[in-house]
Amino acid sequence: MAQGAQDLPLLNITPGGDGISKRHFGLRQDRKAATDAAHIAIAAVHGMDFLLTWNCVHIANAAIAKALGSICREHAYECPVICTPEELMGE
Repeated sequence: MAQGAQDLPLLNITPGGDGISKRHFGLRQDRKAATDAAHIAIAAVHGMDFLLTWNCVHIANAAIAKALGSICREHAYECPVICTPEELMGE
């Protein structure tokens, strides 16, 4: 039987992700960008291999991918591979 998104476990928000999100988007006053940074931080702290998103402005953006990896490593985490579902499935 196929598993739907509603059947997946939710990841807890942890204090470890604060430094990652503040370091990356801390200077911006954009609330949406801060929320997006939190998604990346939560995925990194929980050791997720992939972060799937359709948000190509603040998350799945090749221009920021290198910086995200460096920031995660500064905080002793690996950045998940950030991609769209289509990129993951190779379509």
